[in-house]
Amino acid sequence: MSSLYLREDLAEVEVGARLTLTGAEAKHASTVNRTRPGESVLIGNGRGLVASGEVLVATNSELTIDVEAVERVPRSEPAITLVQALAKGDRDELAVQAATELGVDAVVPWAASRSVSRWEGAKVAKGRDRWAAIVREASKQSIRAWTPEVGGLSSTKQVAAMTATHRLLVLEPGATDGLTSVRPDGRPLALVVGPEGGIAPHELDAFRSAGAEIVRLGDTVLRTSTAGPAALAVLNAALGRW
Repeated sequence: MSSLYLREDLAEVEVGARLTLTGAEAKHASTVNRTRPGESVLIGNGRGLVASGEVLVATNSELTIDVEAVERVPRSEPAITLVQALAKGDRDELAVQAATELGVDAVVPWAASRSVSRWEGAKVAKGRDRWAAIVREASKQSIRAWTPEVGGLSSTKQVAAMTATHRLLVLEPGATDGLTSVRPDGRPLALVVGPEGGIAPHELDAFRSAGAEIVRLGDTVLRTSTAGPAALAVLNAALGRW
């Protein structure tokens, strides 16, 4: 299987061109993946453009390929956003990583009232950068043409306001309606996953008032690290992605 490397500044490339990676990506290809001349790899820009070809040069400072094919992959429609509550330990990060591998299109960190983990001051930028790095690496590992966007830290009010542009599906174990009963209607979807302590009643009220749909996955209660990815699997099947 070919490996995927990212060069976000790549705008266009044609068959027959020579395409070069430098810096950390080249070093990773050479020292970690042990890429060698003669192998086939993929280089993308994270925005749908993917070039493939044979490796000509593979050193710690340079990876160059002879472009043999170019693919321009359209965005998935409707888009799915994961609104993931901050969680203790690395459970929110595990959710973000798995969701990326499962095809989520965007991720929004949510400061829920019951979130033990808190991003404040310098931690806000640091936390978002950490999630962006996780998304980038998971996109490469799963060979995705589009790297999901990571939004800014959002409050409950800001998440509720997403109903203006998204069909908001809030995962809640006590809900009457199941996620499997949801029929996509063309609107972008946003899955809201609470922290380990669950979504607070006043937050559920705010989401309902904004027009969100409260749904459950099944009869069991999933951890915050698995609820989002499990819901994505359900939606992937419903949308015909799988």
